[in-house]
Amino acid sequence: MFRSFLAHRGRSYAIAVAAAIVPIMGALSIAIDYAEMNRERQATLNALDAAGIATARQLVSGATNEAVLAYARAFFDANLGPVNPADAELAVALPTAEAGGGTLKLSATLSYKPYFFPVFQSLAGRDASPTIDFTASTEIRLKNTLEVALVLDNSGSMDTTGTGSGKKRMALLKDAAKQLVDTLAQQARQIKQVDKPVQFGLVPFAASVNVGPQHSGDTWMDTLGLSPVHNENFDWTSLADPNRTAAKSNGVWRKQGAGWGTEQGEALSRFSLYKDMKKVEAREWVSTGREYVCTDTRRDGTCRSGTWRDSGYYEETFGPYASWQGCVEARPYPYNVDDTAPNAGISDTGAAYGDPATLFVPMFAPDEPGDLWLGDTNSTLDGYSASNNWWNDGSESASGQTRQRNMAKYFEVRPYGVKSAQGSGPNYSCTTGPITPLTDVTTDDGLAAVKSAIDAMASNGATNVPEGIAWGWRVISSGAPFTEGRPESEHGNDKVVIVLTDGANTYYTPNSLGFGDPAGNKSTYSAYGYAGLGYNGTGTSRLMTGTSGLGAYDYSNANYTSALDQQMASACANAKTASVMVMTVSLDLSTGNTAENQAIEALKACASDSRFRRDAGGHPEKLYWNATGGTLSDIFKRIADELSNLRIVS
Repeated sequence: MFRSFLAHRGRSYAIAVAAAIVPIMGALSIAIDYAEMNRERQATLNALDAAGIATARQLVSGATNEAVLAYARAFFDANLGPVNPADAELAVALPTAEAGGGTLKLSATLSYKPYFFPVFQSLAGRDASPTIDFTASTEIRLKNTLEVALVLDNSGSMDTTGTGSGKKRMALLKDAAKQLVDTLAQQARQIKQVDKPVQFGLVPFAASVNVGPQHSGDTWMDTLGLSPVHNENFDWTSLADPNRTAAKSNGVWRKQGAGWGTEQGEALSRFSLYKDMKKVEAREWVSTGREYVCTDTRRDGTCRSGTWRDSGYYEETFGPYASWQGCVEARPYPYNVDDTAPNAGISDTGAAYGDPATLFVPMFAPDEPGDLWLGDTNSTLDGYSASNNWWNDGSESASGQTRQRNMAKYFEVRPYGVKSAQGSGPNYSCTTGPITPLTDVTTDDGLAAVKSAIDAMASNGATNVPEGIAWGWRVISSGAPFTEGRPESEHGNDKVVIVLTDGANTYYTPNSLGFGDPAGNKSTYSAYGYAGLGYNGTGTSRLMTGTSGLGAYDYSNANYTSALDQQMASACANAKTASVMVMTVSLDLSTGNTAENQAIEALKACASDSRFRRDAGGHPEKLYWNATGGTLSDIFKRIADELSNLRIVS
């Protein structure tokens, strides 16, 4: 009986083992085959991407279609690793001129032959599939066009020696910027399918941005004084001569009275002031003969003795005192932080139209309080200690603001041989060279022009990053003021703003620079005018408009910096919303310094996310770099790599 039991149990165990071994072997075969399939699949993907980039380089170098196809197959096969090339098919779709040559497309089909899975299928009583097919594809952007605005700090601190180098920051910046332009220009010259594949513009910035004096008559400039910014420091009613007064019509102040002669009816504006201010630039003695001059007289009034001398007069030559150098003020919020096209003017009917606040206003730093000219021996200078006293006030008013706003003074001729008491005149805070619009760097002339503009940069002035960013955006835009950019709707075109600065945003009180403030300006004159002057009849200055959480009446350098940081954040956010890629670089800033760390965080927040690089957590990396003088060149190489035209796009 026991033997019968054992025999029965043995048969049951064998049946159980036989029943279990099928799923066990199936699971094992699936695991082995799955691991190998994934290995071959990944190898095929890697070979496909590598072949895509390599084939693209062959294509843009001018190789024939036949050569490109052969190269693609050979490169793909050579990088398959564990995959038998006979099991992997490659299809290549070359770009065509008819289709625009936008992308190179490669697709691969892997026929994987399982080792064990067919056996398991047979044991399970199923038909065994000999292969498992896997398909993948990739696209390489070939016709990607690139428009880059280099927004580069030209403030006075850029004259400092860069950390980790023996060169000044400005010299390091010039070398790195030219290296970037050269790298992308060299790549662009190999792309034959499109005109102007890579264009660069340059926006040097300090306290303001220079758009170029050649634009003085452009429609986007406020030539008539329509903008609410234009006359905020001027009182045209102070023209007290009854024959030379001012009258306002349709928002424009005009010359009124016979004393203006042929100029009667012309607009009074900042541009007209630049034209009307005159100086005696030369004089020549005109002799009318000789005359006897008595030097000693008798009691009866007759001459006892005298001397002969030439008689005559000086014939004076008049010339303009100054000309507009090209810098503009920041537009009122929100136009200071966006790309709204200027749209305002005077219609044929004489009526104003559009929004005058969208126009760009030339910088004109008012003559701040201070009396008469240095060198005028007949007068004593009033010691107001203003930062920019460059003209005779022509007023005995005790009010500093009245003296500053007096317009009659600008129509007095500056005497021969005198000099300003202090300051640099109406172009105060205009210290940078002009913007270089988008220029095709695939041509020798274009490349030379951009690099020459970079070489011409010089260090001087304060730091206004938001103005630089706003103008960088306007340079790559398709709309006015600069119209060289491709339409925003055009596919395959990248618009990029690269910003570099070595310090925090700055706006200065006169006292912080060692000057007095007799007119109550609360700041030196810069792109936002005077910080103490309310905008358009309000109590808030333009610098503070559009900010939050700040004291509108806190007239301090630190509060001005915070306001500029907020303006910068708005400009960056608006640009990124408009699909502009923003890349930021800080130079020689330390996280251990409170003010510098504030600038670092502002620049980091301003930057866009990378489309290609990920951090350790798998998130897109910020297109921000904190460079030293010693690493700046390497940082710009990484920027060039980020902007490379040959990219896997899908």
